[in-house]
Amino acid sequence: MLHEIMGLDRALPWLIGALSCGYLIGSIPVGLLIAQIFGLPDPRTIGSGNIGATNVLRTGNRAAAAATLLLDGLKGLVPVILFLSWGDLAAQMAGAGAFIGHCFPVWLRFRGGKGVATFLGVVLGLYFPAGALTCLTWLVAAGIFRISSAAALASSFSAAIWLAVFERWEAVLVVALITVIVWIRHSANIRRLLDGTEPRIGQKK
Repeated sequence: MLHEIMGLDRALPWLIGALSCGYLIGSIPVGLLIAQIFGLPDPRTIGSGNIGATNVLRTGNRAAAAATLLLDGLKGLVPVILFLSWGDLAAQMAGAGAFIGHCFPVWLRFRGGKGVATFLGVVLGLYFPAGALTCLTWLVAAGIFRISSAAALASSFSAAIWLAVFERWEAVLVVALITVIVWIRHSANIRRLLDGTEPRIGQKK
């Protein structure tokens, strides 16, 4: 691993580079670009006001929402894969950067999406079996509750658990940390879930 070969002090600039590169990739406002390509309203003006796939779906265009979901996921997956050759820590930093970039893109005054698709992409890149089970958790929760935020909360909570099951301890901490951010960014959704007013998948908010 990079920090083992070079020493953490010498590897630090490279790790910051991985984090920065991940951030730049993650900060690409996919939902906004897809909406423009499909001739849809600016997703920031409807629903929850963020640029994620769930909000794009509220325009009624499923193809646009699917494209946003896929590309947002790739924003998390690609940086991790790119930096895996540098070692696990560099890949984790790139993944964390991508997630932060999606949630807080400099191009949109740090007002991005809630990070779920990008989060799933990061976990898939860090350890595919755990990522696949995290995605499956999302699908099962979405099928049961028909509420995107409930599926997001359940799947993000499960990610660190799946990594622990496979004893991928090196990735548990960073995934747990970005899970906390996922939950914080869903605080309004959590309140609506408790009140029973959270909209269901495909429902215009």
